[in-house]
Amino acid sequence: MTASLHSSSVAEIDPVVLYAILRLRVDVFVVEQDCPYPELDGRDLEPTTRLLWSTDDDGHVTATLRVLHDGDDRRIGRVATAAAARGRGLAADLMRAAVASCEGRLVRLDAQAHLSGWYARFGFVVDGDEFVEDGIPHLPMTLAATH
Repeated sequence: MTASLHSSSVAEIDPVVLYAILRLRVDVFVVEQDCPYPELDGRDLEPTTRLLWSTDDDGHVTATLRVLHDGDDRRIGRVATAAAARGRGLAADLMRAAVASCEGRLVRLDAQAHLSGWYARFGFVVDGDEFVEDGIPHLPMTLAATH
């Protein structure tokens, strides 16, 4: 099974695909991880935000993340893979595409602590103290600007 990668602003995404992306994020973060929080935080609607996602051969959304503009910096977040699609490197493919899209900018993210090693594979380093968000330990991480 092959995966197709996509990148778009929310305004340009077909509503059915956008629904699938948002549903995947809710399934992973709110339901699976049992974190009742406002998943729809308004940041997806910012004109500079990019959503990245992968689809399988049938067009089903299998993984997603978003890239936010935080001033001159970029922030990657909402990295999620459907349970049935895990272990195939889909999130890694999206991360590589997201990092490439941020060339020349400092990139920040807040990693769930148990995934900090995974993010380190892409060059991210811990740059602050662990904190707890929605009952899950997180670590702030950064990737230096590359040119």
